[in-house]
Amino acid sequence: MEKQLRKYADVILNTCLHISKNKPLFISYNIEVRDFVRILAEEAYNIGVTDIYFDMSDAYLKHDSLKYLDEKSLKKSPFWNRQIWNEYAKKGAAFVMLVSETPGLMKDINPDKISALTTYSLKSRAEFDELRAKSMVPWCIAAAPTEKWAKEVFPKSKDPLKDLWQTIFEICGITSKDPETKLENKIKALTTRCQKLNEYQFKTLRYQNSLGTDFEISLPSNHLWCSGRETLNNGEKVLVNYPTEEVFTSPDCKSANGIVYSSKPLAYQDNNIDNFYLRFENGKVVEYHALKGEEVLKSILSSVPNIDYLGEVALVEYDSAISKSNIVFYETLFDENASCHLALGDSFPECIEGGIKMSKKELTKNHLNSCPNHIDFMIGTKDLTITGTTKDGQNIKIFTNGNFTKEFK
Repeated sequence: MEKQLRKYADVILNTCLHISKNKPLFISYNIEVRDFVRILAEEAYNIGVTDIYFDMSDAYLKHDSLKYLDEKSLKKSPFWNRQIWNEYAKKGAAFVMLVSETPGLMKDINPDKISALTTYSLKSRAEFDELRAKSMVPWCIAAAPTEKWAKEVFPKSKDPLKDLWQTIFEICGITSKDPETKLENKIKALTTRCQKLNEYQFKTLRYQNSLGTDFEISLPSNHLWCSGRETLNNGEKVLVNYPTEEVFTSPDCKSANGIVYSSKPLAYQDNNIDNFYLRFENGKVVEYHALKGEEVLKSILSSVPNIDYLGEVALVEYDSAISKSNIVFYETLFDENASCHLALGDSFPECIEGGIKMSKKELTKNHLNSCPNHIDFMIGTKDLTITGTTKDGQNIKIFTNGNFTKEFK
């Protein structure tokens, strides 16, 4: 197990981030995964990193603070005040964000209170997010499981934590003979797919499936499809999501019309939202309903300006490796890489030609959404069909039966 943990840490630092000697490192994590963080830190020290900031959180203390303290008091807490992120971003640090879930922990907390504090948290690290949007910050999101999360994923297992770690290793290629090469081959395949999609410059995308999804959205002129590998403005390449299966772009945020149904639960701030739909008119969510977590969904859609418009469309095959595991992870990093998805909120500047150098005002003029938050939700199914319409009116099948057509393989 330790050998695999060290290899996982090695791939995060060297293959995803390409971290170098004396590069500052920022690690955000749940206190319950501290054993892996020690391994990650030791591997970084061996590379020659001398400045590591450990941004430790505790889901249960976070819950209790929300339960007993008012918003004014909570804003002083490092759980919500993220100004230290700005300091490390400005000094050129690389960021490792280790995600962990504690499903259902926040079910007794007022969703509006969580939304208000989440909004404050995002505002407090605005400089970090601005530098990241301009491709000036190397960053990578990876997972490190907790016991409660593992029990949610493997409720019948005798050792759910071990099983979840092993599943993560398999999905990330750690159990293969050469994880680095396997990851590079994956990125090359995704890059080729992006190139094929970019050549078409689709005007619109139409989604349909048997759940009831019937939805159309436009793409901006000169949009770009991207993969999880990002080229920074200094020329360095980083993998921002580990693992990754998606290709994505940002839509014309005022163009969405129709209805989309979720295909997997949305885990948000240790709450689950499940079996929901969103209906759009001229880009805006005008109707919604969830069988589970509707109050949380309501709080999200009223939390910050423009969160009720879309900032991302992402394509993932139903037969992707993560999807084939037939596991619902209750964690967006994995579930979004098992399913086509959309995202409420902020767009990606890199998804339009010259966007990295544009101001927010210029991006808005190009119909990209501007929002402090970005929330992915899954809509892919086994029978999903996606049809792209070109500027000259050709209808091209991009997806049939939940997977890319031969043209985009």
